[in-house]
Amino acid sequence: MKITASEVNKLRQSTGAGMMDCKKALVEAEGDFDKAVEVLRKKGQKVAANRADRESSEGAVLAKVNGNNTVGVVVSLNCETDFVAKNDAYLELAEGLSDLALDYDSLEAFLAADYNGMSVADKLTEQTGVIGEKIEIGGFKRLEAPFVGAYIHAGNKIATLVGLSAAVDQASEVAKNVAMQAAAMNPIALNEEGVDASVIEKEIEIAKDQLRQEGKPEAMLDNIAKGKIQRFFKDNTLINQDYIKDSKMSVNQYVKSVDKALEVTAFARVALV
Repeated sequence: MKITASEVNKLRQSTGAGMMDCKKALVEAEGDFDKAVEVLRKKGQKVAANRADRESSEGAVLAKVNGNNTVGVVVSLNCETDFVAKNDAYLELAEGLSDLALDYDSLEAFLAADYNGMSVADKLTEQTGVIGEKIEIGGFKRLEAPFVGAYIHAGNKIATLVGLSAAVDQASEVAKNVAMQAAAMNPIALNEEGVDASVIEKEIEIAKDQLRQEGKPEAMLDNIAKGKIQRFFKDNTLINQDYIKDSKMSVNQYVKSVDKALEVTAFARVALV
């Protein structure tokens, strides 16, 4: 049967697939638009199966915040090559998915959500067939707070969210600055309480081993190791780190300099590995 150029273009606009792939899908579906979409999706499933063991370490990481700055999400749309990650259509897809993600509190719910007539999971499968690379959600984090701010590092390789205890006058600037800190310094936790006990135990043992090699007496190891742990907290927990814009103060001191009652309540960070 004859397939018109307008039909091919409609399918192309809907799916992002190439002109020839769209024409072949329409021919196979005998002109039925919905069936042609399904044909392209099945092609994506085949490609996805063939590329399941590929690494998807490139992509775009985006952070979004809702209109009243109380909810934020970070979503990483991963692919195999930097060439694809920089494509305008790919970035448009990442933007659309990130906007949608604001309405969902888990990755599972997000993947099941409707995206232009199909689930997000099916859209990823479809685009795997269209692009010819493994496409998947590499990271999904959501944060709620009285004020949420976001930062996306140049090149869309890292994105962060920061929650503040109140929407003070300078909340937007403070949240962005602290989010930049989290992006640059990659803290493992918000504060000491957020560090897993197993991590602390491991660091204490490492410190003790170093001290033994330096010839320190066994009776002194515990006290000296405690001091090293405090240094570990300073280097690796967000509010205790030296503030990157003014190393004379900690992040917590910077936040308090804006408003004495203001606190950082949480942060989220997603980066391409």
